[in-house]
Amino acid sequence: MISIIIAGAVGLILSMLGTPLAIRLFSRRGYGQEVREDGVQAHLSKKGTPTMGGTVFVLAALVAYAVSHLITLEPPTISGMLVLFLMTGLGMVGFLDDFIKIYKQRSLGLRSGAKALGQLVVGAVFAVLVVRFPNVYGITPAQDKMSFLRDFGPSIGIILFTAWVLIMIVGFSNAVNLTDGLDGLASGATATVLGAYVLIGNWQLRNNCIDNLGPNCYWVRDPLDLAVVASAVLGALIGFLWWNAPPARIFMGDTGSLALGGVLAGLAITTRTQWLLVILAGMCVIITLSVIIQVGFFKMTGKRVFRMAPLQHHFELKGWAETTIVIRFWLIAGLCAAAGLGLFYLEWMPK
Repeated sequence: MISIIIAGAVGLILSMLGTPLAIRLFSRRGYGQEVREDGVQAHLSKKGTPTMGGTVFVLAALVAYAVSHLITLEPPTISGMLVLFLMTGLGMVGFLDDFIKIYKQRSLGLRSGAKALGQLVVGAVFAVLVVRFPNVYGITPAQDKMSFLRDFGPSIGIILFTAWVLIMIVGFSNAVNLTDGLDGLASGATATVLGAYVLIGNWQLRNNCIDNLGPNCYWVRDPLDLAVVASAVLGALIGFLWWNAPPARIFMGDTGSLALGGVLAGLAITTRTQWLLVILAGMCVIITLSVIIQVGFFKMTGKRVFRMAPLQHHFELKGWAETTIVIRFWLIAGLCAAAGLGLFYLEWMPK
């Protein structure tokens, strides 16, 4: 438990103190946000705001994870390292995207094909490795199965499992990316999910099948370390949110949004809660569905369902204040995370 607290506290402090340094550095170098001319007109005033802020909380989370293990003298686990690899790898893809936007002074960075290829390569490495490295009890970080509150059903085979993992990784990294449209929206929405995974990892630790064999125990390889990872990223994200809340002084960019989507997918896969993530991260899912509905309906009918997609921009064009949208969407994100946690704990309720 102490390692969870240390990771969160160190991540928070490093990110809180490091973000203003990044703001000054990025401003001095001209690493400012480019804004689409055909987008929401109110966003034109945000042009030039420092971006790539995701580098701060990604680095802060990595250092916080390392410091927690140095202080507690507990060795890192393969599950934790794989989730951090996924976060960092996708963050690097996002960094390239952000850097191209800045270098070429345009709102589009990597071509969609190149960006998807980067996500797939990082995701494929994770998918191949996550079913390896059994511990002394033969438990690997993940199994080639679907999961909700735990693994269920038969093995689907490594090929289908790899495809499923790639769908999750690409889907949720893009979902967080789509959510990152207003100041602090993606930061606050994903923070609620990370908080849920701190609780889930801790609960799985206390009810693991090695020490507490029973009908509802969990065959999860490294639940404590996964909670440490979630706590490190959560603390770093909250420190960043201090400066990213409206009006934002820095944006996370694709560096941050792709990294956050990766860590959420990685935690869901290694805690064996893949489908539960759809509920926990319901706000990001809703926003992604708004884009799918908008594009699909327009292609079929030539008409739009929303004034603009993703969903948050629809409410902007309806005249809602940005802070109103952000706070209300945070509330929805919190309700989604609470609903997911409620389902997770439901099987432990007295019959």
